[in-house]
Amino acid sequence: MRKIILSSMVLTMLFMACNQKKQEEQTEKTEVETAKEQETEAVEEITTVSDAVKASVSTEAIINGYLKIKNALANDNSAEAAKVAADFSKAVEATKTDKIAAELKDKYSKTTEEAKKQAALIVSNSGKIDQQRLYFAVLSKNITSLIATFGSKQKLYQDYCPMYDEGKSGYWISEFKVIKNPYYGSEMLECGGMIKEIK
Repeated sequence: MRKIILSSMVLTMLFMACNQKKQEEQTEKTEVETAKEQETEAVEEITTVSDAVKASVSTEAIINGYLKIKNALANDNSAEAAKVAADFSKAVEATKTDKIAAELKDKYSKTTEEAKKQAALIVSNSGKIDQQRLYFAVLSKNITSLIATFGSKQKLYQDYCPMYDEGKSGYWISEFKVIKNPYYGSEMLECGGMIKEIK
């Protein structure tokens, strides 16, 4: 109960902080059924993963590829986001999965296949940063799921912007403690807050 109340208080404070910075925005969004369905799903909770599961697959190249996409979007650089999204897909393909336990292999495959699909959409929408951010929101859920299942060897942070998509999505993973919002970039770079530190 305390956890729920604390989470509510944090989200309320984030919303108020971002609301002060919010400007009129004109966003063109194309309806993308798959993306919208996934955006409204609950974000998977990240808990501690055993060393054996962590050792079964190295998620670092995939996570680093994702972080490059996040940073390009935070810098309002659509062309760079497309370039590094293509590299992200290559990193997924190059990751060795032969040591993953049978019961986790299906989850890994579904998560990474969906992540590659979102990365491809980021690539094909170069020059349309609002669209890229829509697909990035789904990609962020995929990466959160990957980290929740297989962990990470590096310290990361789970962040959230309550202003994006009316609070339905707006989650992302970052390597920085400081907020650099990939959904708004320079418009509201510091909007949002950290939900969790991932060790």
